[in-house]
Amino acid sequence: MKNSIGIDVKMPKEKCDDNNCPFHGSLRCRGNVFLATVISSKMHKSVIVEWTKQHLVKKYERYLTKRTRIKAHNPPCINAKEGDIVKIAQCRPLSKTKHFVVIEIMSKEKAFIEKVELKDEAKFKKTKKEEENIKEETKENDGVQV
Repeated sequence: MKNSIGIDVKMPKEKCDDNNCPFHGSLRCRGNVFLATVISSKMHKSVIVEWTKQHLVKKYERYLTKRTRIKAHNPPCINAKEGDIVKIAQCRPLSKTKHFVVIEIMSKEKAFIEKVELKDEAKFKKTKKEEENIKEETKENDGVQV
């Protein structure tokens, strides 16, 4: 087991047998380190993390919100879940799209579940006209006998 990975983070309390773990395996971390929120943890030993940034559009004198999504390796000793704010570090390519590894869980993001629910509602939100058409069709179908 390594004493340090070269980045100032806490060692995980659990042990793992993953060779791609920076603490218990042979994976070296180098390059960029980011703070991000875990959006999805459905893949095996992988998570999708996201962070947002404000970009100034000079022409319109407004800010545009941009987001960055990255796939990262999630070692079993860390085991980050959806809604966690994590620190990820760059490493060698682990697959076609994975070039980062989760090295520390910082905290839980407040109101993460509510944000996800609001996004889901916005996807399936119908316009007033569509709702009225559906109501009219159900009324017409109820009155007609087959």
